[in-house]
Amino acid sequence: MDPLRQEGEFSFYRLCSRPMGQEHLARSLLADLTQGEIVMIRMEDRLEPAAIIGRTAKPESSNAYDYAWEITRRANAEEKERYSQLPAREQAAATFCKERIWKLELPMHLVRAECYANGSKVIFYFTAENRVDFRDLVKDLVQEFRTRVEMRQIGVRHETQMTGGIGACGRELCCASFLHNFESVSIKMAKTQDLPLNPAKISGVCNRLLCCLTYEFASYRAIKREMPRPGQQLSHADKMYRVTRVFPMQGTVLAVSDEGGGEVTLTEEQWKEAEPAARAEEARKKGKEKDSAKSFPRKGKKG
Repeated sequence: MDPLRQEGEFSFYRLCSRPMGQEHLARSLLADLTQGEIVMIRMEDRLEPAAIIGRTAKPESSNAYDYAWEITRRANAEEKERYSQLPAREQAAATFCKERIWKLELPMHLVRAECYANGSKVIFYFTAENRVDFRDLVKDLVQEFRTRVEMRQIGVRHETQMTGGIGACGRELCCASFLHNFESVSIKMAKTQDLPLNPAKISGVCNRLLCCLTYEFASYRAIKREMPRPGQQLSHADKMYRVTRVFPMQGTVLAVSDEGGGEVTLTEEQWKEAEPAARAEEARKKGKEKDSAKSFPRKGKKG
């Protein structure tokens, strides 16, 4: 068995590949790495430098190997120097690219430039409403940097992830701090959690539905499955009630009596004891049939 697959020997760390960049989970056979150390991580077919932020507990997920970066070794002096120069190199590349975009009058917006530490490639991330013919731009970039150039068009969610910011909750954006994959978000998730369907309240900085709508959606859905639905009629204390609203986190339901008396709040114990109206009506009919059978016994021979 490959020793790197033996989870028990691993130490887990949080690190970032760019100063003040997004944090990532990494695993290593080195157990004595400290905060601020520069290490080399395996990225596809190359090694890239990254800085240790700190140790972290072993992930509970069994597929930790699939998303945790692999720390191969400590960086040498030359690699540490390259890491320290990355922000300046990327800033210079982005500035030059923006100048060429403006001069060529291309309908695109540059988000970020990313340089490989070994200088083998520069990636330019941009947004655009339509497809852009950037062949002349690429020629200028290759001539300037004398390396491979790649242009990647991204969406508004990835743009926000790269630029970062503060959300309505007052904390750093989830996508910029710890989210690595974007899940599908629908308006149904907001409805299930009884959130106001106001775009200004359920949309993020990217003007798309908030990613955090997915966090508690499964819990709300599971709880609501066990609770009465709005509009359902319940029989409680010999009275008929119609459910108008449910409160999953409190475990209570708001109901109105068909006989008047306004709205009442039924606790979890009360609505669990209450019978659905159809079942209660069926029980009443069966009770009447039994009573009539006792009152009018069938004719038969005496034993």
